[in-house]
Amino acid sequence: RGALNMGFQMMITIGILIANLINYGTSKHENGWRISLGVGAVPAILLCLGSLFLGDTPNSLIERGKHDNAKIMLQKIRGTKNVDEEFQDLIDASEQAKKVEHPWKNIVQPKYRPQLTFCSLIPFFQQFTGINVIMFYAPVLFKTLGFGNEASLMSAVITGGVNAIATFVSIFTVDKFGRKILFIEGGIQMFICQIGVGGMIAAKFGLSGEGSLTKGEANLLLFLICAYVAAFAWSWGPLGWLVPSEICSLEARSAGQAINVGVNMLFTFFIAQIFLTLLCHLKFGLFFFFAGFVVIMTIFIALFLPETKNVPIEEMNRVWKSHWFWAKFISDEGVVGE
Repeated sequence: RGALNMGFQMMITIGILIANLINYGTSKHENGWRISLGVGAVPAILLCLGSLFLGDTPNSLIERGKHDNAKIMLQKIRGTKNVDEEFQDLIDASEQAKKVEHPWKNIVQPKYRPQLTFCSLIPFFQQFTGINVIMFYAPVLFKTLGFGNEASLMSAVITGGVNAIATFVSIFTVDKFGRKILFIEGGIQMFICQIGVGGMIAAKFGLSGEGSLTKGEANLLLFLICAYVAAFAWSWGPLGWLVPSEICSLEARSAGQAINVGVNMLFTFFIAQIFLTLLCHLKFGLFFFFAGFVVIMTIFIALFLPETKNVPIEEMNRVWKSHWFWAKFISDEGVVGE
């Protein structure tokens, strides 16, 4: 479950890397920035064209009462006629879903307090790791630190490559080592790297913002930033989507996922708008600012998130019931009902 879910984040990181490569490739062209923006239309066109050939899923057909068509589609997907057991499971799941009338009312009930908390705070904390500062503004940041124009774009390509590779690593480790250990290890590594980057910038540029880096110092700075990106890419990056998606039972799943995506997009926008202002005012302190949040979120995960590896979604309430803090919100009836 974890590895398949992380395929979503894997595709995002590959897209970021391709975008960085396009920016680097067009940087010397007179109208390079126009080309970079225009190429963004290519995936949009592919999505539109692909949608014309995209068939309905068995779930969608069942929801609309087209059971015969749904069974034919399921047989086509599986490549066998023997799909009766799975088909019945899909029908049963559809019937259960229809019984859910008020997911937004459900998720604010005390017994769903853990789900509401994590679906709100995990995407909030994910953005306050500071990752979008690096991924959005890597060329600007590297140029500010003294890298040349072309070197800053190449540095962004390097961090994009590290991001993709580290996400690939997480796909192979998340179901083996679990979610919690990756969260904690990633948090510790991000903290160390952010303190290192902030300390180097403070020592070389100070409050005035004036200074320079030797080649060795520039390489060390790039290494620390890459190590930070790698830590995020195998922890808070993919897990920020995985954990909220697997902790919500059917009664609150749609509301939980909506909250997760909504909070994520809201603070992505917020951080993107204020970053340059923060960089001008806080300078090297910006990295200490995000390092402080990393400490808070790592402690939060260590204390309040139970391990969800290999736990069926329908049995998640048993996990909350056995947790030292969340047990007070979960009734015995809720556990039996699950």
